[in-house]
Amino acid sequence: MSGQFALAVLLLSSLAACSSGAGQQPGPESAASASAPSAASSAAAQATAATATARLQRTMADALGRLTAGNPKPGTEQITSALTAAGVPARGLEVSAGRTPTGLDVDSIEAASVQGKDCVVGQIRDGKVTVAVLPVLSNGKCFVGAPA
Repeated sequence: MSGQFALAVLLLSSLAACSSGAGQQPGPESAASASAPSAASSAAAQATAATATARLQRTMADALGRLTAGNPKPGTEQITSALTAAGVPARGLEVSAGRTPTGLDVDSIEAASVQGKDCVVGQIRDGKVTVAVLPVLSNGKCFVGAPA
């Protein structure tokens, strides 16, 4: 008889918990409403970051395009000057070498700047400018082997 009583108490307490909602996980509606503000702010932050990256991409393309119109093979210092004058921050700007270690001209020269989680990389080859967006490397830079 005591076994049946214990079973009845167990069943009743389980039923009471179910009807009160205790111990239940929130349904999809409450989970969605709880995360909606953070999801909206995350989406807004991503849109802002994408806008900043696109703006930097246009700035680099325009500045490098103007530079190569007058000189199809600009040097490192000319590229640095053109991009910083266009508003690209000097502290985050990386420009590759314009000459090989043996003193020869390079086939192409690259400039890159970190924008959030993106690297905006501009390349000048044969007087033509190409700008691409790539992910930032694990060292926080755009170029492999870039000084820390």
